[in-house]
Amino acid sequence: MKIVENANNNFKIMKNLKLILASSFFFIASGIHAQSSFVENAAKSIFTLTTFKSDGSILASSHGIFIGTNGEAVADWKSFPGAKTAVVVDAEGRSMDVESIYGANELYDLCKFKVKGTKTHAATLATTPSATGSKVFLMGYSIKKPQSRLMTVSGIEKFGDNLNYYNFDGTTPDNTNNCPFVNARGEVIGLMQISTTTTKVHATDVRIVSGLTTNGLTISQPLMKKTGIRVTMPEKQQDALLTLILSGEQCDSATHAIYVNEFLQHFPTATEGYSNKAQLEVRAANYANADRIMNEALSKCTNKADVHSDYSKLVFDKAVYVGDSIYPAWNLDKALHEAEQAYAINALPAYRHQQAQIYFSKTDYKKAYDIFIDLSKNGMHNGEVFYEAAQCKAQLKANADEILNLLDSAVAVCPQPLTQAAAPYVLARGYQLDNMGKYREALKDYFRYDTLMLGRVNDNFYYTRYKCETKIKQYQQALEDIARCILVNPREVTYYAEMASLELRVKRYNQAIEVAERCTKLEPNYADAWLILGVAQREKGLKAEARTSLEKAKELGDKRAEEYLKNL
Repeated sequence: MKIVENANNNFKIMKNLKLILASSFFFIASGIHAQSSFVENAAKSIFTLTTFKSDGSILASSHGIFIGTNGEAVADWKSFPGAKTAVVVDAEGRSMDVESIYGANELYDLCKFKVKGTKTHAATLATTPSATGSKVFLMGYSIKKPQSRLMTVSGIEKFGDNLNYYNFDGTTPDNTNNCPFVNARGEVIGLMQISTTTTKVHATDVRIVSGLTTNGLTISQPLMKKTGIRVTMPEKQQDALLTLILSGEQCDSATHAIYVNEFLQHFPTATEGYSNKAQLEVRAANYANADRIMNEALSKCTNKADVHSDYSKLVFDKAVYVGDSIYPAWNLDKALHEAEQAYAINALPAYRHQQAQIYFSKTDYKKAYDIFIDLSKNGMHNGEVFYEAAQCKAQLKANADEILNLLDSAVAVCPQPLTQAAAPYVLARGYQLDNMGKYREALKDYFRYDTLMLGRVNDNFYYTRYKCETKIKQYQQALEDIARCILVNPREVTYYAEMASLELRVKRYNQAIEVAERCTKLEPNYADAWLILGVAQREKGLKAEARTSLEKAKELGDKRAEEYLKNL
């Protein structure tokens, strides 16, 4: 009986176990079904990414996901360096051009960007990280039926602000590079990356993309210069304005025009968008279009004074550099009128300063001087207005000391110790002292200017200082400066002739001959060089060579050569 009883008990246990297993299978199956609906929904955010070189050939192919409904997306960064354009194809088979890049992380190989046009299906990003041992799905890209593979998080490395670098054991299907890992709730935890040194599979925490945002300086980042795809215009107006300014300095005109139009789209009442758009028209000599744009700005912008001021600058530059023969409506009188309108709305010293500069260009130097001096006492006590006042006095043929006093003031009001900003005023004072015959004082300013400019000056400056040094017989310094002239501009024959002449004057005949010969080789028909060479050879006792050189100078029209030949 006991055996029968035990058998019955075992039967009951097996029956109960089957019920439990059946029940477990039901819940497990239910769980998988629930996960599948979330996971398959996440698959709709996956796209293929193809980047192209400037010649149209394919650079790279990869995958990524949309993280926003307005085209915001994430993919690998390594596909973008060297790319001129890029295209994505979403899970519905729609093709979209990549418009711009928000930012990238080269170390973790992620890039956030934006595509043009249509609404996009956004993935939900995980806000809570997955733990070691978690089961996640690697989703593949498919237009028909998305495929997934269940994988286990085998390890986690921490980085940054509590972010995870996930490790996975096992292999992955082909063509799933940068496809997303999705948790049971259908949330993306990261994009798949294969190690470059091992066969392991990794994923960087997708939360890192929150830091990939554009600011005003993103356009200047060396990383962004590796790709031909432009950066996204920042959302904040000040950042966007900085991007707009830098794009004008760093980008080609077509790309800059895109930034201008985007700035206008985001900030339709800001002056800078209109003035930059008008400037593009001015560069193309479309002055009527530029005029229309600035009048549109007057009707739409909040700061009317700034519009009038920018309008004045555009007209002023055109009038000064192009003249009145083309589009005569834009002349100095028009520029002055706009500057006066700006000042009438808001009496800022900057608008009054514009008027003074226009009066100077109209050759009304007395009117310009009066405004500059008034500004120096009221609102603009800086080096620029004193310097400009000095220029007015020079045009009015004022006393040299009066001009020098103004230049002294221009330097004196600069912040101490002097910086590169003061360099133009120091140089101008040096020129004035030089012209007044105060050579030693002029040299002090020339050396001070050279120091402020950190030695980044041109050959004309060194030539000016050289001539000043020769006037007070500082020949060693003069030789050094004329040598600098040759170093900076080795094709200018005048510098060789000057150096050879000075070497001759200080009786360094070998050096004089060497430099003069270099000059004749550079310019065989330069009479001065042959004359100096002949005189140096004569002083050296090389009479035959001297005669040949002096005959050549005479042949080239130098009348002084005849006298030297007579005394040879």
